[in-house]
Amino acid sequence: MNNVPVIGPTYEEMLHPWKIKPELRKAAIDMKKEDNLHPLNLYNITWRNEENDIDYFILPPNFTNIKANIVVMYAKNFPTGSHKVGPTYAVLSEKTVLNEVDPFVHRLVWPSTGNYGVGGAWVSSRMNYDSLVILPEEMSKERFDLIRAYGSDVIATPGCESNVKEIYDKTWELLRKFPDKIRILNQFDSFANYRFHEYVTGNAMLELVDEYNIGNGRIAAVVLTVGSGGTIASGDRVKKVFPEVKIVAGEPVQCPTLSLNGYGGHDIQGIGDKHATWIHNMMNCDGVVQIDDMDCKRMLKVFTTEPGKKYLKTMLGEETVDFISDKLGISGVANIIAAVKTAKYYDLKEGDNILTVATDSIERYHSVIDRMPEIDNCGAKNVYDRVIRFQEPSFFFEGDKYNRLRWHNLKYYTWVEQQGKSIEELNNQLEQNYWEHEAEKVKEIDRMIKAYHIKHNTELKQIFGVDHV
Repeated sequence: MNNVPVIGPTYEEMLHPWKIKPELRKAAIDMKKEDNLHPLNLYNITWRNEENDIDYFILPPNFTNIKANIVVMYAKNFPTGSHKVGPTYAVLSEKTVLNEVDPFVHRLVWPSTGNYGVGGAWVSSRMNYDSLVILPEEMSKERFDLIRAYGSDVIATPGCESNVKEIYDKTWELLRKFPDKIRILNQFDSFANYRFHEYVTGNAMLELVDEYNIGNGRIAAVVLTVGSGGTIASGDRVKKVFPEVKIVAGEPVQCPTLSLNGYGGHDIQGIGDKHATWIHNMMNCDGVVQIDDMDCKRMLKVFTTEPGKKYLKTMLGEETVDFISDKLGISGVANIIAAVKTAKYYDLKEGDNILTVATDSIERYHSVIDRMPEIDNCGAKNVYDRVIRFQEPSFFFEGDKYNRLRWHNLKYYTWVEQQGKSIEELNNQLEQNYWEHEAEKVKEIDRMIKAYHIKHNTELKQIFGVDHV
């Protein structure tokens, strides 16, 4: 295979895949079924399926015991089984067109707590780069297996999901040892991560409620647990259309970093990384809510095992339960719990829509769920009642002026003291025009990607097997 860096879709093509050249789009869809490791699958990074419909399901009021709709966009059908492949592709494609990385010189390092690392491993190999993923040793076995299967090496650092500083320490160690060789692609401070979700995920949410006539056609809340702070950028886009929307961040009660300036270990893999991330727009955040990691794992077991599904079918129906059962992972359940708590806290009404996502699926967590005690019909009912039906709007912290400042100020300790960011840029993040300026860079990046396609048309045609210009 030609060693020219491979670049796939623009941001606009990830949002609206029908804008991809028809022959290329068809070839990508066909390749999705034939060979998940072929570079053509870069063109399958999108929230929309082969029919250009957005992948989603609705949890109705009779199940959630709230009046509003919980609308869940699910990421199971992304090339790696998680939407995190979108930010990793965005980060690497931006760095490629900006000539910041070179496959003949550099080794890419992806600091991660799981799905970002899996995405980085998959994207790197598809785009002709060598890569290394760093993630905590207590992450699920499936994560480590996928990273290696996708062609990347992996280093396990001490600790669990919330031990991100140990990951950062390892990246600095590598960078000091191999300054000319190593390039760090950090999801926690890369605005390509922000741009993917602000533009692609946020616009997909807006189009979803409009195209499918869901509820009252508006979005009352965007509720998302926070890992890198990327996915919640979708709320920034939604708020430009619906200024009244509530953007709510979820975090584990076992590691209440934003809500209580707290710390601790937890097992909602993919969120709660014990620091305020650089790309999280704190001054646009309307609330922070805590979720118990055991609630998430117990409810995931109900959603995905036969005794649990049998009980849920008494409320949701057989087809609905079977459809949902393979679409959720631990953080997806956490998002649903956070959405229920948000609806109760704000007393959302019938027809209101709460938007959230299922970041990955049960395929990442069989090893976790299998270690949990078995459940029967009575146990499933008890978990459902405790976690969903009678969930309390407790441990909810509203984003008033001073809470937003507290959340924002937490960035200083990680990013200025430890990671070398400037106090000037930190202060600039207090203003919304800072974030709007970052979002607007999508157009220029798309222009550069198109120029790259034209420049390397011959090489890319050989790789993709179809002319894409």
